[in-house]
Amino acid sequence: MSITITLTDQDKSTLRTAAYGAVSLMAASGAPHKGIAQASIALTSATGLVGHVLAAKSKDIHLQGKSVAELADQVLPALTAAASLLGKQDLREAGNFRDTVLVAVEAAAGPRKGETSPAAAVMARKITAALDAA
Repeated sequence: MSITITLTDQDKSTLRTAAYGAVSLMAASGAPHKGIAQASIALTSATGLVGHVLAAKSKDIHLQGKSVAELADQVLPALTAAASLLGKQDLREAGNFRDTVLVAVEAAAGPRKGETSPAAAVMARKITAALDAA
């Protein structure tokens, strides 16, 4: 049985903003550059519908703000919205999105000399909470 998921351009933009925004939040929280590069690879390595949406060339990710708080005000609600809209259509793709973002976050938070920075660890928890709020 195949489920067809219909995503509007706005839905796709929300997914990309949420996923790439999560990586941006990790970077803004002091995650190491190497970890951020690995997180980006994790997003572009996604499969399924989520993989197609994240791999699409687009200019619809508009993350603005002069502080981590302003960035979080955009990204955390986008994460919840993305997980929710996928969850309403296909639980497997919702899980795929959640797993993809969490793998990217884990890669970004990669240990720096044996331990993750406290700020990056807290941000990872906030990202997970936003995904779970859907």
